[in-house]
Amino acid sequence: MIDVIERGSAVPIYQQLEGILRARIASGEWAPSQRIPSENELYRMYGLSRMTVRGVLNKLTADGLLTRVPGKGTYVAPEKLSALSPAYRGIREQLEVLGHAITTRLISLDEIPAPKVVRESLGLAGSETVFALTRLRSVDGQPLSVHRSFVPARLAPTLAELDVVGEQLCVVLEDTFALAMHDVAETLEAVSAGRTDAELLEVAPGQPVLQLTDVISDRAGLAFEYSTIVFRGDRMRLRFDYSRD
Repeated sequence: MIDVIERGSAVPIYQQLEGILRARIASGEWAPSQRIPSENELYRMYGLSRMTVRGVLNKLTADGLLTRVPGKGTYVAPEKLSALSPAYRGIREQLEVLGHAITTRLISLDEIPAPKVVRESLGLAGSETVFALTRLRSVDGQPLSVHRSFVPARLAPTLAELDVVGEQLCVVLEDTFALAMHDVAETLEAVSAGRTDAELLEVAPGQPVLQLTDVISDRAGLAFEYSTIVFRGDRMRLRFDYSRD
């Protein structure tokens, strides 16, 4: 592996540096989640300007090979986790089967007036309240996703008293309140991490994240849950399988 900058080469210097750093990552010399030398260290190592080094690091970050953690440094992006959409099977369950250690932390659980988007999505009356749950899910000790769920209080009146951390919410709703998922209207989009989500996910505010929005109904067509899951885009890959049968 060439690890020097050739000043007389026809290849621009920034492309040479990019190639060197890509090769270090591809070869495993810099392993997933490993902290790499700082911007200052790299410009000294290769005798380049800070602007050149910063530009290459920005490009590799945009390409998903590196990730920057404010106040900590630049790291090789972790290997992405792959799972089916939760409409098929709970992501927590899928990752546990693969041997990953999953932890869930309850950030908040409150009964609040239904926000407009929740009210419209679930067909609620203007005066109805919902239980609003926010949970942070981590995989192998690293934050992966922020889950926000809204469930009408009249359909699950004792939800706040139940274990929604040790047990998946879908299981609690089905076993305790007979609210079983049958139909899911699902939307996936790329959004910018807001300040709260960025802090929970340990990413920079404004960093691209994946947001999955679900409206869940039972067999009779009763919409009983509105949820959003915000995933770190550098750590998660969602898979959707379809069949014409």
